[in-house]
Amino acid sequence: MAVPFGDRLRDELGPPRRARLLDSSPRSAVWRVELGDGTAAVVKQLIAEGPGGEATGEASEAADERYRREITALRSAGRVRPAVVPRLLGTDPDARVLVLEHVEHRTPREGWQIVYAQGLARLHAAATGDEAELPRWTGPGERDVTAFLAFARRLGATVPAAAEDELGAPVDRLGAPAVRSALLHGDPCPGNDLHTPDGIRFVDFEQACLGNGLMELAYLRIGFPTCWCVTDVAEPLLSESEQMYRATWRAATGTEVAGDLADACAGWLIRGDALVERARRGTVDRFARAVDEDWKWGTVTARERLLHRLSVVAGMAETHEALGALGALAGDVRDRVRLRWPRLGAVPTRRPAS
Repeated sequence: MAVPFGDRLRDELGPPRRARLLDSSPRSAVWRVELGDGTAAVVKQLIAEGPGGEATGEASEAADERYRREITALRSAGRVRPAVVPRLLGTDPDARVLVLEHVEHRTPREGWQIVYAQGLARLHAAATGDEAELPRWTGPGERDVTAFLAFARRLGATVPAAAEDELGAPVDRLGAPAVRSALLHGDPCPGNDLHTPDGIRFVDFEQACLGNGLMELAYLRIGFPTCWCVTDVAEPLLSESEQMYRATWRAATGTEVAGDLADACAGWLIRGDALVERARRGTVDRFARAVDEDWKWGTVTARERLLHRLSVVAGMAETHEALGALGALAGDVRDRVRLRWPRLGAVPTRRPAS
């Protein structure tokens, strides 16, 4: 597969040499190259591909949107110093190609979650309000609430009316206009964070949007909900990482973080599509499927993901003023999951190699 490096990029950066195709999602193709001056760079092309592999008009529009999101986010985040993203060296919008500086990823050290949280806060604070190409974050909806409650009932749980009322509230609160919107990555998972001696560089901004940063800070506590590599972070490392995020956001913006982390975790719990990889989302009720069968994605199975999320929300929300009934329901469902499928394993505590 040839590197898509047209005349425009060749005039700006010189011809690419020693191209090597790298692993990537089906939605993109990525190469490591050397530019004309010997600089190592990464070339990424967003691909229009439908469910059957065909390049339909709808798939082309989706690829165009992913490209716009990525370029917009990289340009906004590129203003941050020290850097939180690789430098954007060139673009070719007609071919959906972008060229980035190559950043060497090093094996994360113990306690990497603190550096991750710091980098995430600095990335989030990069939003200036002029990112017109980026959509607003959208949370789980009524269908997600209905599916989760049906899952709880099929396991034999009694759903209090108060819990049903509480389920919609976290999404509404987190979706409300904050003092300052955050530049959300959209998928801040291990593999999309490059660890360097002077901090983290985030890559792959195809799902970038604007919203409440707590939705992504919650990744550490709820177990990287959109990622193949679910991990469990123990206290007090979790608290230290979350404190670092809040302090970094405050230093960068002069404001306090708006919202409640318990709301964010509750929102991820009821999002059934966060049980499968992105290409398979938006098709079926994953909670209903999880009652009848289990499936592996990455480091854990779907039921193991659910068990971890239920435990987190039960622990955070049981004594929460606004989410007490939901916390009790999550604890009840967690116990029923354990009884029904006693062989489920625990979520790994160590980050896999990436």
